[in-house]
Amino acid sequence: MQDDPRLTPLAAALPATVPFVGPEAQERARNQLFRARLGANESGFGPSPQAIRAMQDAAAEVWKYGDPGSYDLQEALSAHHQIPAANIMVGEGIDSLLGLLVRLLISKGDNVVTSAGAYPTFNYHVTGFGGTIHTVPYAGDYEDPDRLIAKAKDVGAKLIYMSNPDNPMGSAHSAETMARMIAAVPEGALLILDEAYLELAPDGTTPAVSPDDPRVIRMRTFSKGYGLAGARVGYAIGAKPLMSAFNKVRNHFGLSRLSQAGALAALADQEWLQSVQSSVASCRDHIGKIALAHGLTPLTSATNFVTIDCAKDGAFARSVLSNLIAQGIFVRMPFVAPQDRCIRVGCAPQREIDAFAEALPAALNAANNATIT
Repeated sequence: MQDDPRLTPLAAALPATVPFVGPEAQERARNQLFRARLGANESGFGPSPQAIRAMQDAAAEVWKYGDPGSYDLQEALSAHHQIPAANIMVGEGIDSLLGLLVRLLISKGDNVVTSAGAYPTFNYHVTGFGGTIHTVPYAGDYEDPDRLIAKAKDVGAKLIYMSNPDNPMGSAHSAETMARMIAAVPEGALLILDEAYLELAPDGTTPAVSPDDPRVIRMRTFSKGYGLAGARVGYAIGAKPLMSAFNKVRNHFGLSRLSQAGALAALADQEWLQSVQSSVASCRDHIGKIALAHGLTPLTSATNFVTIDCAKDGAFARSVLSNLIAQGIFVRMPFVAPQDRCIRVGCAPQREIDAFAEALPAALNAANNATIT
């Protein structure tokens, strides 16, 4: 299809691709629903019942715009984290906040550093605003803080992106490692520390850092542990001048009343979060045992998914994945070698994990037969 001639030169030069093919699109292509939805890093355990009731109650007033300042939620987050509200910016998920941050700081030709195979939506934002992406490889199954900092110094990067815990490998660095990385951020650069999975990580993952430290901005979400992926609520923690700058470019009415009400109630129900954390931990163990039973290696996970090393190459793992999908099991996999030797299986209720366990032997057999052929 030919581009609209009115596009800017930058937009015209970009590929019209979607970073993720969602399960709904795959179901339409298959003309069949998935039996197990294990690929989108959602919480199959759902949100707090209190959050559901709060959104139901708010539905009667959905004719009203949401508070453009998300005041109640911002104040609740301030109390929860014991930091000033001015150090917090609420937005429509981490994806939206990443886009706004890139818009604020990146112009055509500005350099940005990330890991090869890390969260791809960040890269879409950078290229969409004309930035130049420089990547470094993972160190085994971990993002490499030292190499990211070295590359940032080498190219004069304005932004450095790192997730901890990591997607797609599920690994996590210690708080001490992250504190050393923040201390090493070069002058003029900003570290984006994506902490989407932090509520599911072990103690000792979160570095102690002042919210006013100008070297780092931290991204959090209600999509994972709190189970509100469909509500699209995230927030950033950072220095006050940077948080204030978001008001220059953000969509002030982007967060609906229902989303704000749901997030506020979810944050208040820490007991539910603790129950989800327990369910996720048990499910990670269960997925790991299923993998081991078939000669595969589950990687240690600090997230709500388990990355499984299929012990061969990317072609083999893609064959396993495609055969699982053919059996109605939606999973995903890393997309850059050598991490693409793995598949990634999300935590979910027992019936969905049982469906995965039932489908895995046939998927492995089909992949092995395809390799032999």
